[in-house]
Amino acid sequence: MLGSKKIYLFVLAGILLFSCKSKKDVYLFTSFNEPASAGLRLLYSHDAYHWTDLNHIFIKPEVGDAKIIRDPSIEQGPDGIYHLVWTTGWKNDTGIGYAESADLIHWSPEQHINVMADEPTAVNAWAPELFYDDTQKQFIITWASTVPFRFAKGEEDENNNHRLYYTITKDFKTFTPAKLFLDPGFSVIDPEIIKIAEGKYVLVMKDNTRPNRNILVAFSDNPLGPYTNYSKRFTEMYSEGPTITKAGKNWLIYYDSYRLKKFGCMRTTDFKTFTNIADSVSVPQGHKHGTIFKVNEKTLKNLKLAAASTAN
Repeated sequence: MLGSKKIYLFVLAGILLFSCKSKKDVYLFTSFNEPASAGLRLLYSHDAYHWTDLNHIFIKPEVGDAKIIRDPSIEQGPDGIYHLVWTTGWKNDTGIGYAESADLIHWSPEQHINVMADEPTAVNAWAPELFYDDTQKQFIITWASTVPFRFAKGEEDENNNHRLYYTITKDFKTFTPAKLFLDPGFSVIDPEIIKIAEGKYVLVMKDNTRPNRNILVAFSDNPLGPYTNYSKRFTEMYSEGPTITKAGKNWLIYYDSYRLKKFGCMRTTDFKTFTNIADSVSVPQGHKHGTIFKVNEKTLKNLKLAAASTAN
C-alpha cells in the first residue's frame, strides 16, 4: 500500500512539473531582414539566449511612401491586444506605422500616424518604441526625429542631429501632440524604456554622435523622465537598436553590431556593470533591430502553425 502511495505521489509530481513547464512563457523577438520591404518576422526562444526564426512574414508593409517595416516594436496591452509600431521611411517621412492583433497572426488594417505633424521642418521619425505605463494606464510611444537647427550638434549634419520625442495614447485612436522626450546634449536615437522595479526606470539608447555610435543607459523614477545618471558607453562602436529582456536574475541587452554584421549581447544585474556575452547567444543571421516580449506556449504553437501553412 505504501509503495502504491509513493508511485502516486511520483506520478502527481511529474504531472505538476509538466504542467508548470507547459505554462512557461516563451520569448519573442520582433525582426526584419533586408530588404525592409518584406515585412515583420518573429524569432522565438525558450531561454532568451538561443533564438530561432519562424521564417514567416506576419505582416507586409502597406503604409508610408517607402512601404517598409523597420525597427518593429510590439507591446501587449492589459486587454491582451498586441500593438505594433514601426519605421515607415528613412527620410521625408514624419509618421510611423501602426497595426494591432489579438493573436500576432491576423492584423488590423495598417495606419500611418504622422507623429511629427506639428513640426513642419522635421526630417524623419525613426525607431518608434512602445511602453505600457501600468501606473497611469497608458501607452508611451518614443522615437527619434531631427528638427534642423534646433539643437547643438557635433560632427553630424543638421539633417542627422536627432533628439527623442514622445506621444501618449490609451486607445491608439487619439494621441497627444508630440513633445520632446530627451535632449541629452548629443544626437540620440533608438530609445527603449524598461521598468526594472516599482518606481524605477531605465532608458537604453544609442549615442548617435560621431565618433561614438554606441549604447548607454540613464535612470529615472518616472517613465517620462527626466532621465539622469548617464552611464558610460558600454558597447563597441557601430552598435544600435538595443532591446532588453530579463532572464532569471539577469537583464540581457541585445543590440545590432552592424559593422560586425551580427547581434551583440550584454548581461547586467544593475545596469551599472556590463558583461559581454555575445559568444554565448545565438541569433539568426540577417536579423535586424527589434524588441523582445513574452507569450505563452499556446501562442507560439499557433505561430508555428501559421508559419508552416504558408511558405515565405
